[in-house]
Amino acid sequence: MNEEKWLNLLRLIERLRGEGGCPWDREQTHESLKRNLLEESYEVLDAIDERRDDKLCDELGDVLLQVVFHAQIAKEEGRFDINDVLEAVTSKMIRRHPHVFAGGPARDSRQVLNQWELIKAGEGEGPQPLMKVNDNLPALLLAQKVQDKAARVGFDWPDIEGPLQKLEEELYELKNAPDEETRREELGDLLFSVVNAARFLHIDAEDALRASAKKFIRRFGYIERELVGRGGRLGEAGMEVLSQLWKEAKEKEKGG
Repeated sequence: MNEEKWLNLLRLIERLRGEGGCPWDREQTHESLKRNLLEESYEVLDAIDERRDDKLCDELGDVLLQVVFHAQIAKEEGRFDINDVLEAVTSKMIRRHPHVFAGGPARDSRQVLNQWELIKAGEGEGPQPLMKVNDNLPALLLAQKVQDKAARVGFDWPDIEGPLQKLEEELYELKNAPDEETRREELGDLLFSVVNAARFLHIDAEDALRASAKKFIRRFGYIERELVGRGGRLGEAGMEVLSQLWKEAKEKEKGG
């Protein structure tokens, strides 16, 4: 790592936050920056999906900026600084990788993950429930996380047939739900089962759904452009025309 470049970033944030710095930067708090950190993280995901190194490099820099920004705020309040952050994460990674740094056993990734959870639990204040998770995670990610945790202690289907059968059962229950409250519950169960099936297929449900949403955006964009080109307008074309344009969009994607 180039130490000078690292110090330049730290000094930059100090100047922006200091006397005569930027009014906006000086006003920020940990709470006000929460949305920025989340948005920048999603920008990184977009760059990864687009396989653009230039964009990924830029977006990772934006996430790093958020980390340094939070550390600077804490430093000003006398709580901790960026050195404490670096020391904490380094110590944690060494502690949770005994198979690398202390000669411990680790046959495969599954054992590494089980070991990670055991070490993590030992770092807390006494034994913690297995399902102690951050329930502010995006819903699909939360579902996958709790399913992974349950699977690590043997609470899992033996093969993909179980999750697929459960999908059919939940869809049947949704179709036959008698009222709105039950439909809401059954829809949630159906989505949870979809995530479980994705996990068995080694597919990240969040990524899969994001890809489908982007595909929908592309195809609907084609519909809108074609309607404008033909003198039409969204909201006036009718479902028959929209369906035909949707088919055209699909065919064009398949044809390259």
